[in-house]
Amino acid sequence: MSVSPRALLGALLPLALGVLLAVIPLLSLDVPWLFNGPLDSPGTLQLLAACLVLGGVAMSYDLLFGYTGLLSFGHALPFALGVYIAAIALTRWEWGMRASLALTLAVGLLVPLGLGAVGLRVGGIAFAMVTLAFAQAGAVLVQKNPDGLSGGDEGLGLSFERLPDFFVGVLNTKNLYWLALGYAAFVFVVVRWAVGSSPGHVWQAIRENEQRVEVLGLHPYRFKLMVFVLSSFLATCGGAVYLLVFGGATPAVISPNFTLTLLVMVVIGGTGTRFGALLGGVLYTYLDQRLPTLASSSEVQGLPGILRTPLSEPLFLLGTLFVLLVFFVPGGLTGLATRGPGRGLRRLEQSLRPGGTSGGVATQPEEAA
Repeated sequence: MSVSPRALLGALLPLALGVLLAVIPLLSLDVPWLFNGPLDSPGTLQLLAACLVLGGVAMSYDLLFGYTGLLSFGHALPFALGVYIAAIALTRWEWGMRASLALTLAVGLLVPLGLGAVGLRVGGIAFAMVTLAFAQAGAVLVQKNPDGLSGGDEGLGLSFERLPDFFVGVLNTKNLYWLALGYAAFVFVVVRWAVGSSPGHVWQAIRENEQRVEVLGLHPYRFKLMVFVLSSFLATCGGAVYLLVFGGATPAVISPNFTLTLLVMVVIGGTGTRFGALLGGVLYTYLDQRLPTLASSSEVQGLPGILRTPLSEPLFLLGTLFVLLVFFVPGGLTGLATRGPGRGLRRLEQSLRPGGTSGGVATQPEEAA
């Protein structure tokens, strides 16, 4: 059986990209403008680790939104579970690393199972509002700081005494980078496997027309619950990795803004595409971390006031970039080379319609391919 060049390239490209990213901590190279220090410096590696972690979380959200058409405004909740449960177990309860991770993963499965069983009884904008309500309840719980567990508005620092030595210290930042890379690779493999499986085909059918899936004798609710639990579990894993990379938990990880940020990442990269969510997550996180440095640079501060004022605001720059991408590349960055413009915005429009994920509107065959 012969293998087409396109299929061979599709298999080798992720592997080559993974090898390239894996050797970055071994390279003492300066990349002007992109990073403040060489590639193997702790600051650069932590920035890249953050990009990879949030890129992986964006892929977990794309599994729910891009491939199944379920618009959630509460994906920050499973992510925050990974951050806070691991932090509380390690710091407050002084558990070991293995026990803390086991508890975190168990919670990452059981909580989405219960919440999804309730929230998926409705669809469209109603489902989005239900998930937002769940996330808001979690945010209130974190801020109220019951029994002094979550740290309230101040957050919760990570106790490093319970961590393995190779994750502690500035010199071991490269190990945290490899951990983040391993997480991103794990999510990528799981998402590609899940999308190509039999349930994955049903998820995409639900995305295109849920009513037709019901006519075929299948039960969309069960498949939607399956993808909801899987995507939430992957986000919880990302939360635990995020905790190790940043060394603490803050209420920002469970705010509605975090879920909206994931949605922006997915739309920028391209919904339901091979690398779209990862690319969007990496790009957004990099710009979010680097634009403040650009905004405070002497070059920007030396501009006339009419230019200096907007360019000194990183959120203005990010918002402008997003508007330009949506206007000129509405299908996301990967849409330029794959499926043409407009796909991400149509997915958002369909998800907001009442009565299901796509409101019973069939799409063209070439889109469903």
